[in-house]
Amino acid sequence: MVPDIGRGSRTHGLLVYLYGPGRREEHTDAHLVGSWDGFAPDPGRDTDPHVSLARLTAALDLRVKQAGDRAPAKHVWHCSVRTAPGDRRLSDEEWNAVAQRIVHATGIAPDGDPDGCRWIAVRHAEDHIHIVATLVRGDLRNPRLNYDFNKAQAVCRRIEEEMGLRRLNAGDGTAAKNPTSAEKFKAERTGRPETSRETLREAVRQAVAGADDEKEFFTRLREAGLRVKVRHAPSGDALGYNVALPGDRNRYGEPVWYPGSKLAPDLSLPKIRLRLADGTAEQATPSAAAGRADWSPPARERRSATGTAERAAVLLDGDDDEAAAQLVGVGELLDAVAQTSPAATRAELAAAARAFERATRSHVRAERADTRALRSAARGIVQAGGALGRGEDGGTTAMLVSTLVLVILAAARWHSARGHAQQAYASRQAAEHLRAAYRQAAATPMRVLHDQGRALPEAQRRSHEATLRAALPEQGVRADGMPTKTDALVATLAQVEQAGHDPEALLRQAIDMRELDTAEDVNDVLVWRLRRIAQLPAHPGEAPRRPQAGIRPIKASANRTSERNVPTAPPRPAVSDPRSRPPRR
Repeated sequence: MVPDIGRGSRTHGLLVYLYGPGRREEHTDAHLVGSWDGFAPDPGRDTDPHVSLARLTAALDLRVKQAGDRAPAKHVWHCSVRTAPGDRRLSDEEWNAVAQRIVHATGIAPDGDPDGCRWIAVRHAEDHIHIVATLVRGDLRNPRLNYDFNKAQAVCRRIEEEMGLRRLNAGDGTAAKNPTSAEKFKAERTGRPETSRETLREAVRQAVAGADDEKEFFTRLREAGLRVKVRHAPSGDALGYNVALPGDRNRYGEPVWYPGSKLAPDLSLPKIRLRLADGTAEQATPSAAAGRADWSPPARERRSATGTAERAAVLLDGDDDEAAAQLVGVGELLDAVAQTSPAATRAELAAAARAFERATRSHVRAERADTRALRSAARGIVQAGGALGRGEDGGTTAMLVSTLVLVILAAARWHSARGHAQQAYASRQAAEHLRAAYRQAAATPMRVLHDQGRALPEAQRRSHEATLRAALPEQGVRADGMPTKTDALVATLAQVEQAGHDPEALLRQAIDMRELDTAEDVNDVLVWRLRRIAQLPAHPGEAPRRPQAGIRPIKASANRTSERNVPTAPPRPAVSDPRSRPPRR
């Protein structure tokens, strides 16, 4: 059961809408199901609805007129209450009980208070009602409505349990503000797929992803085509900012501005400054850690970001509140990947970033927030430009997205352990979108690897199959005794050996990096881990190369190693000027 509260100043205008046909003829059989005294006139059941509507308006506004200048400017309190899809149909009597409990809980009309505000509940659809109240009490004082939305949410959770309805996740006050009904109708009227608020929220998130400083953040906003207005103090210091979509204007022809804090709690200028103050780590030059120098910048940056994401997953697996900072960094990394991804995966990656945005905020605060590695990875991806979606670029996209699925699931577990129901649900939604994006990105390279695995000489294939049986005894088996879907993994082990590494030792290293229980396909995860730590091309059509000078092949006698044994590169300065990005390939 979902309550949605708003304020207004036109009682008659709202009633005309509620008793009217609706903007798409969706209102049917509009009628009262409850009122402050049980005797309010009902235009939906009157033979002369226009007269009845005027009488109802006058009755609701009586105390507002008596209060005169003491009445609030926005004296109309409006709360729609909707049941969840799949819930049973509530009767009018049950909706009346719901309305009475909500006006009591919010302070509109407490039980037993003869001076409570006047209110009505209108039903014009099976799954929801509208509660309308005027905010002047019988003693001509204003009601105390502190935290009315939170109180309405809380009582709805209790009603769900008592009435056997679907129990929704409780909010914690950290969610972004939902678009208003007026914003939704405007988007429909102008042919936009989403409201201006939602479009701007995503654009601002993407602008801050990996930004080096405040100047670059504002530059990215303008480069994205947004109108930007910075508010300055008399000293000249920036106090805040507003953004608007070109062409989005109000009835007076003026731009519709949105402050960052009204887009999302963490998009206010002070919150963005805190994030930027953490800085971006100095980025590595192309090397053994990032990949071959002949790979494109998008491929190198995605490969490097995969290792960073793996380390973030390890931190999220721990029972430490300091991991809250990693959620913000992972969100930036998702935004960076989404805005630079090829067309085939862009929609699903953007949906994943949009869903995970809810999971980046909670009341847990990390005292020693350090997101430099993740912010640096996001910055590198943005500066490298868009991936082409084929060849090494497409392969490294699949490599990174495969890891991000496990990172997001680790975030879901982290939130669930702390009772953050909405954030955990948002994480799981993001993981589903990432899995869909992965299937698209990995289709070609995995098909090539399967073909290569089946084409191996029989003796070589059996040798690597034995290695897999020893390392993964719990995997399902086919009729011939072999694990299912292992052709790509066998091909990768063969290429690992060809590159001069010990396949058994490297396989165990890949398994030991972190858990595999949440992987949808263990074989796929291991393929990408092996190809990254052995520096194999993510696109299997490219030939593997021998280890670089100074990098020793892993021998069979070596002890199990961790990812930290993979050589890393010396740092290079981060680029602060967005115009100095490498050309897109």
